[in-house]
Amino acid sequence: MKRLHVHVGVADLDRSIGFYSTLFGAEPTVAKSDYAKWMLDDPRVNFAISASNAHKGVEHLGIQVEDRDELAEVYDRLRSADRPVAEEGCTTCCYAKSEKSWVTDPDGVLWEAFHTTGGATVYGDGVDLSAVTGTGPSTGPNTGPSTGPNIAAGAAG
Repeated sequence: MKRLHVHVGVADLDRSIGFYSTLFGAEPTVAKSDYAKWMLDDPRVNFAISASNAHKGVEHLGIQVEDRDELAEVYDRLRSADRPVAEEGCTTCCYAKSEKSWVTDPDGVLWEAFHTTGGATVYGDGVDLSAVTGTGPSTGPNTGPSTGPNIAAGAAG
């Protein structure tokens, strides 16, 4: 089952954690000095905030999947959308290990499709999203170099 992902850049992490904890009626599932995440079932969303990125407000949206088959299905739809896809592959992002790709909608809204495979002790490094955003290299929203197979490039496994 898929889960909507929303990532918001915030100016004051503690204040925002208080706000969103009240709004959702739950404390964050993950809370770090620069990042917090709520894995909610009602509504089914992975909602994350971070203070380390320059962008404030909605940073990106995404679709989180539960297994590699769902990820391959979403990747097929990304390729069919006739938009440039940044295939990041296996990476570390937001204190988690994931496999992901990025795309922008026709109006420039950044989307990621990803499968989380485990936890990590670091937030991650910047990723170059210029292929999908039409801008220079990105310093956020997430991660470092691909270190594994890339389903979007056809290397399912």
